[in-house]
Amino acid sequence: MKITIERAALLKALGHIQSVVERRNTIPILSNVLLDASASKSEGGKLALTATDMDVAFVETVPAEVAKAGSTTVQAHTLYEIVRKLPEGSQVGLEWDSGKGQVALRAGRSTFALAALPADDFPKMAAGELPHKFELGADALRQLIDKTRFAISTEETRYYLNGIYLHATASAGVKVLRAVATDGHRLARIEMALPAGAENIPGVILPRKTVMEVRKLIEEEQGAVEVSLSDTRVRFAFADAILTSKLIDGAFPDYERVIPSGNDKTMEVACRDFAAAVDRVATISTEKSRAVKLALTKGTLSLSANSAEAGSANEEIEVAYQGSAIEIGFNARYLLDIAEQIEGENATFRMADAASPTVVTDSADQSALYVLMPMRV
Repeated sequence: MKITIERAALLKALGHIQSVVERRNTIPILSNVLLDASASKSEGGKLALTATDMDVAFVETVPAEVAKAGSTTVQAHTLYEIVRKLPEGSQVGLEWDSGKGQVALRAGRSTFALAALPADDFPKMAAGELPHKFELGADALRQLIDKTRFAISTEETRYYLNGIYLHATASAGVKVLRAVATDGHRLARIEMALPAGAENIPGVILPRKTVMEVRKLIEEEQGAVEVSLSDTRVRFAFADAILTSKLIDGAFPDYERVIPSGNDKTMEVACRDFAAAVDRVATISTEKSRAVKLALTKGTLSLSANSAEAGSANEEIEVAYQGSAIEIGFNARYLLDIAEQIEGENATFRMADAASPTVVTDSADQSALYVLMPMRV
């Protein structure tokens, strides 16, 4: 293999690739990136970079001048750090010497000899048959992820909550694609019109790592993302990149049961003012509980926090509320996480009592819904 490639193109691809690779691996080849150079009259020269941790596999293709086709593997993080530190505008030469078992990297006056492992040893993650295919706009996929990922559980014992539940369902008689995440303390749900081809998809749980990697990859993407699904795997394809992942093998709980429908105390509050007040008052609360108490009377919300070590804090803001007086406590971090997702000026809180879950909605986006469990304060 012998190629020349622009530093910027190589760095961008390696930035995506290296985050898939685990830093600590008992299997050396999994620390490596597969470099596969090829050339054709129709497509010209290209370099395909592949990384996997055996649960997620990612391939990105970038243009390159290919003097000699071939493939090999080198340490992903080492290659990324070298290319990152090269001068902008550099042309990077990569040449694999099978006799020495090394890849020579040249850029300007810099030369590196990198240890290589055979391409034949690199594991191939078979996607298998993916019978369900549909397209999502990159904006829509970003929204699905952003409005739910904060509620993904990190508790390993309940592994089936360690991802986003994606499924087709109906809402008010309209077919929708719905994403749900919960950690048992809060729940985030968002839905959108069901894309063509997604009518019969199975309900699947996208793992946290997959969700985070896809979100990074589509940060600047503007086109459509092709999503392919089976019961066990998912594939996201866009531009010059493909990410394939195993799905979480488990049953997502019946989340509909925890979304209350009879909450009769409704508060509407300016979201930015509310978030700022919560943030200020929570400065006093202990780091462990982050508890903030909300005391509601007609037209007024009083936020307070107390700490034996730090003291107390209280702040009042005006709200639209006409119900009976109520006091309810929440984790301040959870309140702020939800407030960050509210796009409109106002957030609507629907409460029942101090011990029952509260529903939060966005005045500007009724497709998103959040449920928050109260806490004792």
